[in-house]
Amino acid sequence: MQARIYQPARTAMQSGTARTRHWVLEFAPASPRSVDPLMGWTSSSDTQAQVRLRFDSKEAALDYAQEHGIDAIVLEPKKRKPNIRPRGYGENFATERRTVWTH
Repeated sequence: MQARIYQPARTAMQSGTARTRHWVLEFAPASPRSVDPLMGWTSSSDTQAQVRLRFDSKEAALDYAQEHGIDAIVLEPKKRKPNIRPRGYGENFATERRTVWTH
């Protein structure tokens, strides 16, 4: 069995960092997916592809993989740049603003 261990990135609809601090162990698909000719549903006989295990740290995920004989690949996360300004949306309506705010 082969798996990958990664730290999930935030979605496009997410501005915070919730659900991105844990590590996920996800199994690689062992068999290809097939399309049901009658209904058009996509299915697979591989049940391991449905399993996603969450861990608090990368070391815990690696320990689990070693204990169960899982060949795991670790994907390191790409850190985002700290380009957050000290003031944000509220700055537009500040009373001490020196210039006029227009569109």
